[in-house]
Amino acid sequence: MIRITPSISIGEDEVEEHFIRASGPGGQNVNKLASAVQLRFDVHRSPRLPEDVRARLERLAGRRLTREGVLVINAQRHRTQERNRADARERLVDLIRRAAVAPAPRRPTKPTAGARERRLQSKKHRATIKGLRQRKPPLE
Repeated sequence: MIRITPSISIGEDEVEEHFIRASGPGGQNVNKLASAVQLRFDVHRSPRLPEDVRARLERLAGRRLTREGVLVINAQRHRTQERNRADARERLVDLIRRAAVAPAPRRPTKPTAGARERRLQSKKHRATIKGLRQRKPPLE
């Protein structure tokens, strides 16, 4: 069981890990070992995710979410498989934690009277400056 928040946790069986060869530095090990981790988590079919968290997670995931609703996280920052595995899990937990926080509802506000007055004064000032740039008609 992977604990996300006190009320949300996901099962180990919901997370699928594949080990692939990493790109980048690492010498001969890069060509021999599968140290990078591709973590897959099915957002659409997860029974433990509340519906609102699922919707926010889909929005947060962006391009990491496939058409089938599977979240794919690639971790290859570290040279060892264990550290990449831990990194991928941490990133999954962090993403779900961010999705679990409901955004504060927006309360529509109106500009204050002073703000309206300052806006109009700045518009008048700008109009005056632009008016001074106009060519004056020739005197006859």
